[in-house]
Amino acid sequence: MGQLTVQAQVSSVAASGLLPFLGGIGADADRVMGPLGVDAGRLSMVAEGGIPLAAYVEIMERAAKLSGRGDFGLRYGAQFPAEQHGLVGDIMLNAPSVGAALRQFVDLFPLHQEASEVRLVAEGGLLRLEYRIIDWRIFERRQDAELSLAMFQNLLRRAYGEHFALEEVHFEHPVPECTAAHAEVFHAPVFFGQRTNALVFRPGDLRRTMPGADAASFARLTAEAFLRRLPRGRVPLSDRVRAEIRSRLPEGSPPLENVAEAMGLARWTLQRRLNDMGLTYAGAVQDVRRTLAESYLRFPHLSLSSIAQLLGYAELSPFSRACKRWFGASPEAIRAEWEE
Repeated sequence: MGQLTVQAQVSSVAASGLLPFLGGIGADADRVMGPLGVDAGRLSMVAEGGIPLAAYVEIMERAAKLSGRGDFGLRYGAQFPAEQHGLVGDIMLNAPSVGAALRQFVDLFPLHQEASEVRLVAEGGLLRLEYRIIDWRIFERRQDAELSLAMFQNLLRRAYGEHFALEEVHFEHPVPECTAAHAEVFHAPVFFGQRTNALVFRPGDLRRTMPGADAASFARLTAEAFLRRLPRGRVPLSDRVRAEIRSRLPEGSPPLENVAEAMGLARWTLQRRLNDMGLTYAGAVQDVRRTLAESYLRFPHLSLSSIAQLLGYAELSPFSRACKRWFGASPEAIRAEWEE
């Protein structure tokens, strides 16, 4: 990912228990975090403070690579206790009802993690808890997506009870070489290369009382959250555009009007605002495609046709031409060079 210049933060509680987990699988925490300039001691300060989001995501990617455990994030998230999600998690667990808990989690998630988006979408009698990082520059993020959805599942299970079951699980990243752990953790069909990361489940009775409902604690914690909601830096328009492009590429090259609508803007307004920044929509699409291509070509289990489809190309030939334009070589040659 290069230099970590992203300033967005994630609460340090997201790394609670990471050091013993690394030790438990025989991974060296210093090797994982040292090159990123992250002090392992900070990860034990779970009560408050934050970690740069880009560093957190790369820690998980490095841990997976150095340990040889492609399912690292998934396993870490699956064992993460519901009680260790900090202020936002505490508010959810003390909420008066399941519906209130879900609303609070979605509304307050920016306090837990910046430059990210969590949505609760009702569709076809089901609920979809969606999650994605908005900062498009954090493009290698499989581990974060998998650990986050595994953590979310633990929170949902606490809300609904141990018999809670998912209908589907969606991930934006390509299918990994092995998916056995996904079936084991989620016990539901898992789909990859989707528009966003999501847990799909039946809403049940949203008026159901939360197991740990505590009116006094809920009032105190929500008041604390209100005080913490100070003005925060907004995600730049260019980053939001690229995030929307990335989420739609597997469905084909996304039209400008679709991205503008998703952002609540008129087509011409978005075009004008990009022009004012010295950018074009077509250029943004190419930026995202090139960045993702550079990442996906490093995955030997992905066929070139699959990569082309993930990047929104209907056929392999336009992807090949794009690679020659971006990298000066065919995708076959690029992959062969990186495999040496």
